[in-house]
Amino acid sequence: MRFEFATATRIVFGTGAISQAGAAVADLGQRVLLITTDSAELALPLRAQLEARHLPVTTLTVTGEPTVDLVAHGVQLARDAACDVLIGFGGGSVLDTGKAIAALLTNGGQPLDYLEVIGGGKPITQRSAPCIAIPTTAGTGAEVTRNAVLAAPAHRVKVSLRSPLMLPCLAIVDPELTYSVPPHVTASTGLDALTQVIEPYVSRGANPLTDALCREGMQRAARSLRRAYDCGSDAAAREDMSLVSLFGGLALANAKLGAAHGLAGPLGGMFPAPHGATCAALLPYVMDVNVRALTQRDRDNPACQRYAEVARFLTGSPQAQAADGVQWVQDLCRDLAVPPLRTYGLTEADFATVTENAARASSMQGNPLRLEPEELTEILQRAL
Repeated sequence: MRFEFATATRIVFGTGAISQAGAAVADLGQRVLLITTDSAELALPLRAQLEARHLPVTTLTVTGEPTVDLVAHGVQLARDAACDVLIGFGGGSVLDTGKAIAALLTNGGQPLDYLEVIGGGKPITQRSAPCIAIPTTAGTGAEVTRNAVLAAPAHRVKVSLRSPLMLPCLAIVDPELTYSVPPHVTASTGLDALTQVIEPYVSRGANPLTDALCREGMQRAARSLRRAYDCGSDAAAREDMSLVSLFGGLALANAKLGAAHGLAGPLGGMFPAPHGATCAALLPYVMDVNVRALTQRDRDNPACQRYAEVARFLTGSPQAQAADGVQWVQDLCRDLAVPPLRTYGLTEADFATVTENAARASSMQGNPLRLEPEELTEILQRAL
């Protein structure tokens, strides 16, 4: 057995952990590029810590999912202000923006020089500039992943910068920062986190270390995602979901994902569909089609048994079978009011393009078996 595991140099988890940010930044640099959303109030305590240490701050505001042009602008902004440390404070889009800017600051060039699929695909050879990742949602686990997903609107795709050298030097995960996340965002990000502990567990890249994280993550999500959705100030539920998100990021960075993410990538590039909401809409149908395909043509695949284990973790029943897990996820998506994919403009006329692009997606390579085009089409049809 051989496997590799890489993550952020340091992870600090717990309620109130944000209080450690100022001292950590001062140890890493002297001029800060703060990448955040337009939710200024949430960042006030962090800004106060930086001001108390007399650290000059340049701010980049991210209002949607990161684009190639936004990252290029951020790199120039950081260079003009001589920033030598970056903080990503926000959801997955903000954290990915920070990681991409940090990588380009030390490697030079433009995003397209390094991007997969549409760019030059050059390798990242230099470690990123010091980057601190502070998530304010519980979903992507981007604080501990080794890639940054960027939208290229001109190409209607999302593609990644990818390298272990992009891992943040510090991840600060403070569940208290997620208390104000509204229910619909709690649902989409939480289901993304759940997807990211299910797909690595059944993937071709599963290993004992990521398995342990996924098992723990699934059980915590099963007991807490509905509670966090119903009552955002439930401290125990928010802590659980922050852990699920962190564990999912650790797992996907060191195992693989699957067809839910393989389809979500092209959909996010073609339509204004939030990543988490797209994964949520796809997950139960990907699980169902995978279980059927494994049963019909690959019964010896370890994922057959693993889907039954997923069902037991989610339902809490030692007798549960794979179909019970699929039903549990379908019920959860209904209870959390997950919108169908047609909400974002997808129609049947788009299916061929989506499935063709999905077949080439890196996430699809982790699916426990190869799904046929008609099976991918069925998933889209059911999620429509």
